[in-house]
Amino acid sequence: MKTSLAFLALLLTAAAPPALDPDTRAWWSTTSELSSDAMEGRDTGSAAYERAAQLVARKFAAAGLKPAGENGTWFQRVPMHEIAVTDARISAGGQRLNFLHDVTVAVGPGMPQRVDAGLVYAGYCGKAQLAAARGKIVICHGTHRADLASAAEREAAARAAGAVGMMTIADPGFTVEPPRWPFAYARSVTLAGEPVRRDPFLKLTLNADSLAKVIGSGRNAARLIAAGSAGKPLPTFAVAGTFRAQFATRERDMASSNVLATLPGSDSRAANQAITLTAHLDGYGYGTPVNGDWLYNGTLDDAAYVALLIRLADRLHGRGLRRPLLFTVVTGEEKGLLGSRWFVKHPTVPLERIAADINLDQLRPIFPLEILTVHALDDSTLGDDVRSTAQALGIAVQHDPEPERNLVQRSDNWPFMQAGVPATGFVFGYRPGSQSEKIYRQWYRIGYHKPQDDLRQPMDWKAAADFNRFFYNLVQRVADQPSPPAWKPTSKFSRAR
Repeated sequence: MKTSLAFLALLLTAAAPPALDPDTRAWWSTTSELSSDAMEGRDTGSAAYERAAQLVARKFAAAGLKPAGENGTWFQRVPMHEIAVTDARISAGGQRLNFLHDVTVAVGPGMPQRVDAGLVYAGYCGKAQLAAARGKIVICHGTHRADLASAAEREAAARAAGAVGMMTIADPGFTVEPPRWPFAYARSVTLAGEPVRRDPFLKLTLNADSLAKVIGSGRNAARLIAAGSAGKPLPTFAVAGTFRAQFATRERDMASSNVLATLPGSDSRAANQAITLTAHLDGYGYGTPVNGDWLYNGTLDDAAYVALLIRLADRLHGRGLRRPLLFTVVTGEEKGLLGSRWFVKHPTVPLERIAADINLDQLRPIFPLEILTVHALDDSTLGDDVRSTAQALGIAVQHDPEPERNLVQRSDNWPFMQAGVPATGFVFGYRPGSQSEKIYRQWYRIGYHKPQDDLRQPMDWKAAADFNRFFYNLVQRVADQPSPPAWKPTSKFSRAR
């Protein structure tokens, strides 16, 4: 497991102290068990994931929790279907493209096994740029700018123009969450029983550094990328040569377990007002090697925060709060929030008995905790509880300063919100231009969904302890409040329930 020298230099101030306080030490010990090499990255549906799930269940039992899964067990089996690319051979104009390094593909039912088509570079792929798209693969700059076509609009326009597929350039100008190469693998996992739509439209993502391989030497690829990243006008032109691709895929049915446990409340009048605490156990498992390391341990994403749920259970051993707590450790988050979506559709505790969800994900204790970005901060009374809890600890709170990343919909709070359950989650915030922002951006470049998210990465242990204390206090406050959490009338989610 290797971490870049630049990342180490950037994080020198976050080196571990000689000794941790007992609570942080206990939390990190469990984190280490869950994200060690022996757990093999806890990929959804793998034997290693199930070992990790069994470990979580044993620790919940030792903490005095009660099983809340199916048939009196700790587990809820989530049935899934996987389609994975096992081999890919791709070229453009006779130039070979390295799969998962230069280009990747969106996998799904009906994806063509063979493609032989012309190429058209179509700028931002607005309708006016797609006149020559019929029967072709169109190359689109994947801008995130609000004044240009969105990803959904680009795709709709390409389909309407008769293109057989699209190759979206991952925009290096999207600096708030820069593209990450290589991809670990190409696969899709869906919930069993979901409607299947067979779609022959090919969707590819291209590494910006590889555009020259696709369009050839007659055009200045670097200039096109720079212009696209800046939102400047882009040309449309036919690309010489042919795009060819051949894919081999494997399909399988599988299942993976949510781990569910409850701590009964002390007030029978609040027994139907459970507070759900969610974190995802799954990671990426084994994938494309980065610096020789092919094991994606997923330490901060999200083993550390499953460990925090376990630590909370340990601290509360034998002592119930006013409302019940439902510890919900879910699978398949990295594959599309599958475990939380399944739980919301098939709850082992009726949704009408769940008052709120507090989700732990997207947390990176690698710089001082001064500000928390809070999802749905003004939507429910949970936001008021977060503000009061944070203020008491000297932590500022803010709305998401980067809504274009759509983080609120990218973690397990979202299915609960869609079902009308008040929910929130958190991101470590920073002041623009600060050293904390530099550390955060660098982690997203080389740590996020990479083998470098492992136990050897530098940590800010005080920040970790500060967040853990905030979480303990928040859960106690929400669970012991006179009234359960509720949506505010101004929230767009207030009618969902």
